[in-house]
Amino acid sequence: MPRSVNHVASKAKRTRILKLTKGYYGARKNVWTVAKNTWEKGLTYAYRDRRTKKRNFRALWIQRINAAARLENMSYSQLMGALHKAGIEINRKVLADLAMNNPEAFKAIVDKVK
Repeated sequence: MPRSVNHVASKAKRTRILKLTKGYYGARKNVWTVAKNTWEKGLTYAYRDRRTKKRNFRALWIQRINAAARLENMSYSQLMGALHKAGIEINRKVLADLAMNNPEAFKAIVDKVK
């Protein structure tokens, strides 16, 4: 008896992955094995970089807060220590946004903790 292969499903799977690799360079877009490997590696990069993105944004917020704090004659660590001691619970994301887009409000916060 001949072997039964579900060609419809396997072809659909290949088509789906080749659709996902559309726009890749060279054989990465149309050669099945190369496209599959590229797509799988892309998934691992996506997983890894979802975590890296959080680190990068936190570092950016800290740099922005530090730059704004130094205009007020404080360092980043002095400002964060003073905020903690004063009991002001404001996260770095909001603080960085205030430093960039609303310097008066940032200055008011710094004056309150000085």
